[in-house]
Amino acid sequence: MAENTTKKEQILKIVKDKDIRFIRLWFTDVLGQVKSFAITKGELTEALRNGMGFDGSSITGYQDIEESDMIAMPDPDTFQILPWRPQEGAVARMICDVLTPDRKSYEGDPRYVLKRALKRAEGMGYDHFYLGPELEFFYFKSDSANPEILDRGGYFDLTTLDVASDLRRDTVLAMEKMGIQIEYSHHEVGFSQHEIDMRYKDALRMADQVITYKVVVKEIAQKHGVYATFMPKPLFGQNGSGMHTHQSLFRGKKNAFFEKKAEFNLSDDAKHFIAGQLKHAREMSSVFAPTVNSYKRLVPGYEAPVYVAWSMRNRSALIRVPMYHPGKEQAIRAELRCPDPSCNPYLAFAVMLHAGLDGIEKKYPMKAPMEKTSIILTMLREKKQE
Repeated sequence: MAENTTKKEQILKIVKDKDIRFIRLWFTDVLGQVKSFAITKGELTEALRNGMGFDGSSITGYQDIEESDMIAMPDPDTFQILPWRPQEGAVARMICDVLTPDRKSYEGDPRYVLKRALKRAEGMGYDHFYLGPELEFFYFKSDSANPEILDRGGYFDLTTLDVASDLRRDTVLAMEKMGIQIEYSHHEVGFSQHEIDMRYKDALRMADQVITYKVVVKEIAQKHGVYATFMPKPLFGQNGSGMHTHQSLFRGKKNAFFEKKAEFNLSDDAKHFIAGQLKHAREMSSVFAPTVNSYKRLVPGYEAPVYVAWSMRNRSALIRVPMYHPGKEQAIRAELRCPDPSCNPYLAFAVMLHAGLDGIEKKYPMKAPMEKTSIILTMLREKKQE
């Protein structure tokens, strides 16, 4: 409690010293759309103490009109100044938890859904659920119905074809100003397609970062006079945009997925976790791939996962386990390749954690890896004949 009070005092001091005039309060609807309203600095003390009321019946997936009163309670740990807004009379933001009028966590709040999943993991002895999502996106000249690409570059191209280098540079700098640690940025496979990768974080903070990432990408693109989209498959005949998510469970500082002498260097926990996600893959897709357009991405031939299988090399498999390198025990992880960036990250991360924990609790067996697509196709044909 004392730490939280200190944080609030620090925020009030920053607001005064930096002449911050407005604070935007963010939360998401069930689809992952960021919702926001602004308060003046004069209302900040009250907001930090008691939250701010809003109409929940107007938010997709929230309350009926007769139960519409909701409270947005800002999380002090998410306070950041928005770098793309004027720094004179600056604007900051905080991400909120949604409460009911009696000040209980609202069960329909996606952020609370993820918190409950993390509580389950904690009860099973896991201190951290680390995630490293890779969000892909496209730049177009405008938001018209007939999108015009900016370049015809390809994967990792460093040529004049990649006219979005300055766009990515400014986007990375803006993200870093908002406390997001970036590992890579590069051109992706598709024409005018790009990727900026964040360093892994605990699940809740990473979900906060994902919604921030998407806002920053769009804001910086708009400043450059172009349009950025996280639509999964905006261009026919080109790779779609995924949100491949690297996952690992830790007990303290020990990676619970690693076992040196085990097959594939995967612990029993890791094998059961992967098996749980494979078992629940179809029902999870409604959260990971929530739009009709999502399924235009999930087709053969474009490095998208189309088979309920795991592999160490085959990127057509649902889950890929990057090969172990000696001395890199902490890096053993499972990469789930089916989510796309149109999803709600709070719900997506909660669902993938619940599915994995279900596999651990029920000790689901993990099948052999499917390294070649031809083998997978043969097995599918044999299953169909049965």
